[in-house]
Amino acid sequence: MRRRIVFSVLWLALAAFVSTAIAGNQYAAVYGDGSQAFTLATGSPGELGLLKVLGETFAEQENAQLRWQKAGSGASLKLLKEKQVDMIMVHAPAAEKQAVEEGWAVKRTLIGSNEFFIVGPAADPAGIGNATSAADAYARIAAAKTRFFSRGDNSGTHKKELAIWEKAGVKPEGDWYIVTNDFMTATLQRANDEGGYFMTDSSTWIAEKNNMSALRVLFKGDKFIVNTYHALCQPEGVTPGAAIAAKFIDYVASEQGQTIIRDCGAAEYGEGLYNDAAYAEQFGD
Repeated sequence: MRRRIVFSVLWLALAAFVSTAIAGNQYAAVYGDGSQAFTLATGSPGELGLLKVLGETFAEQENAQLRWQKAGSGASLKLLKEKQVDMIMVHAPAAEKQAVEEGWAVKRTLIGSNEFFIVGPAADPAGIGNATSAADAYARIAAAKTRFFSRGDNSGTHKKELAIWEKAGVKPEGDWYIVTNDFMTATLQRANDEGGYFMTDSSTWIAEKNNMSALRVLFKGDKFIVNTYHALCQPEGVTPGAAIAAKFIDYVASEQGQTIIRDCGAAEYGEGLYNDAAYAEQFGD
């Protein structure tokens, strides 16, 4: 009997340790060590360092701890709906509005923007450099059956890509259409290494262009491929970190937060990675 009790205690301890390890691994990074912890899901702003600056500054001021869970816009919305995170930063306007209408997301706040670039091989075998719109560029790629990389992950980028194919009247399929099920930078790297086209956000391109020697920006400027980023959080009291997450959204929208957004990357790359909310307003939401 004593052995069984000891074994049971050891087993429970091991299970607790494993559970803690798994829980810890779900976070791509943790900023701050304050007592007010909250979890935020996002993709690009975390990958490119913006979230780190915002999170660390806010955490110091508010005795907070920001836990970043890396996820694209679609996955982030799903995490919010399932109450697994306290807030999100995403670029999927239609899905965001639906979330607010359904009542499982609140405080939708415009925080900034970037845009999409369609990049590809310098030789531009599909001739998209002469395209008149993003849809025209996609139609040319499909007609030429040149390699095109899709994230295929229900992210904001993927949703926008599908909308462009629809505008082009094309159902993308075949060996030329390559689905990666991966994040922005990883998919951009594959396009570089394997000689294909890809639609990347401008922030990632500015940060990574020196590592992508085989790619060039071949199309940009269509208002349809401007990204507006919004923050949303749980309704009050739904999750333990909902209140401090709502406070973080106010901080990001404040002049201090907006200055951080405008300046992010400028010292390192010679230009900012994101535009602020005031600039983003012209593109609607």
